Amino acid sequence: MYPVDLPPVEDTELTSASELYLTSLNTTPCVEWFQSSQHLQVAITTANVSQLQLFEDDHPACAVLALHPPDDQTQVVALYLHEKWWRLDDVLRTSIGSRSGFIPVQSVVERVIVFLLSRVVERPPSPGEASFSLHPRTESCKLLWRDKQAVGFYTIKHKGSLCGSWSSCCYLLPVLDTLLVRRSCRR
Repeated sequence: MYPVDLPPVEDTELTSASELYLTSLNTTPCVEWFQSSQHLQVAITTANVSQLQLFEDDHPACAVLALHPPDDQTQVVALYLHEKWWRLDDVLRTSIGSRSGFIPVQSVVERVIVFLLSRVVERPPSPGEASFSLHPRTESCKLLWRDKQAVGFYTIKHKGSLCGSWSSCCYLLPVLDTLLVRRSCRR
């Protein structure tokens, strides 16, 4: 089973589990290791762990813990979900064969997958390119599943939602906001 297949958790549970784990890291002197690949082990220490904010509107805050290699804080090798560390490839997988095509996002873990696809897995190849902004939690999303793996998503701005925090203008129709398909899965 993979994180998306496990019972759903609330965003507050996700954040509090992250905070509890960070506290335990600060108080526990022993070092745990995470095997991110056949050749790379990463120490699970406060220096290699950070909180990733999932939504642009952080009220209430919703964050997940990310494990980074010591030499590159921009790279993520694992996420802390359901009280354990998961490799990114495993977070993007499902064991449920009926997950195929576009499926509406309904759980926080599915939102984590949208976040991973937009900000971590398919991040811009060069520093000059723009990356996706964080999505508000009120936006509708659908994940694209193929061969038991999340390979893309799209988001919709609802009719009547504000065009931006800086404007009082609203969308008059539902609008396709973001569409992403992993480079490796494009035809």
